[in-house]
Amino acid sequence: MRFFPGLIVISLLVLAQPRGTLARVHSHPITVQEKSASSHPETKPSDYAGADACKTCHEEEYKSWENSPHWKTTLNTKEGPSRQGCEACHGAAASHVADPSDTSKLFLFEKASAKDINQRCLVCHASGTQHMQAINSLHAKNDVSCTSCHSPHHAKQAEFLLVKSQPELCYSCHLQQKAQFAMPFHHRVNEGLLQCSDCHNPHGTVRPHQLRTSAAQDAVCYKCHADKQGPFVFEHEVVKVEGCESCHNPHGSPNPHLMKLSNVNLLCLQCHTTSFANAPGAPSFHNQATQFQACTLCHTQIHGSNFDKDFFK
Repeated sequence: MRFFPGLIVISLLVLAQPRGTLARVHSHPITVQEKSASSHPETKPSDYAGADACKTCHEEEYKSWENSPHWKTTLNTKEGPSRQGCEACHGAAASHVADPSDTSKLFLFEKASAKDINQRCLVCHASGTQHMQAINSLHAKNDVSCTSCHSPHHAKQAEFLLVKSQPELCYSCHLQQKAQFAMPFHHRVNEGLLQCSDCHNPHGTVRPHQLRTSAAQDAVCYKCHADKQGPFVFEHEVVKVEGCESCHNPHGSPNPHLMKLSNVNLLCLQCHTTSFANAPGAPSFHNQATQFQACTLCHTQIHGSNFDKDFFK
C-alpha cells in the first residue's frame, strides 16, 4: 500500500473545518456586488421610490440622466428596483422622498471614498470587457475614482461620459507625457489621429503602464506597425524581450523615429559591446567616428529578417 503524505495533510485540513464552512465557500463566493451591498443598509422593494420621484427636486440631473446611457437601467425589470433608474447608483430613496433630510439609505458620491465609488460602479460594470482587469488598475490603487474621469450628469463628452475630451483629460495628471507629445517627433495624439486609450486601458490591464495588447496578445505597437511584428526567421532578441521601448520613446522624442538617442550607433552599443553577455560586439573595423555611426545603413532590417542573421536584408 502506498501513502501520499500531501493527500493526508489536505484530508486533515478538510476535516478540521467547521461543518458547512467549505460548502459555503464553494457554493457562494463573495462577489463585488455583494461586497458593495453589504456596506450599505439592507433594503426591500418598498424602500424604492422610482426615478420619477427624483425628478421633482432634481430636474436638471434627471434630464441629463435621461439623455445618457444609464437611462437603459429602467428597462432592467429582472433584477428589481435596486438596479433601475437613479436608485441603481444612489440607493433606495423612498425615505429621502418622505423626508429630504434623511439620507441614511442613499449612497452619497460626494462623501464616498474613491474605493467605495469604484465598487459602486463595478456592481454593473465589472463584467464589461474594458473593466475585467479593474483589480490591476493603477488609477484605483492611487485613489483615482471613476467619477474623476466620468460624470454621469455633467459629462463634457457624450461618449463614455467623460468630464473632458482626450487628451486633455489625461493631461490633467500626466504632465510628463503632455511635454513628450510636444516633442518634434511624436505620435499624433494632439492632432487627434490617436487617443491615449488606443494604447492604454485606463481601467487596468495585466501589462505594465496599463498597456493594451494586439489581437495576438503581443505588444500594442503591432496594432499599427504590423510589418514589424514578424515572426521572423532571425529575430532581434531585444524586440521580444524588452519590447519596442528599448529603442523608442513611444510618446515623443527630439529624434526621428522616436529614437531614444540621436546617434543610432550609441543606442546599439548599449548592448552590442564586447563586455555585454549575449549580444555580439561591433567588429573592430567599425570606425565609430565616421561612416559607421548609423548602424541601420547596413543593418536595414533591424526589427527582424527572414534572410540574414545580421539583418542586412
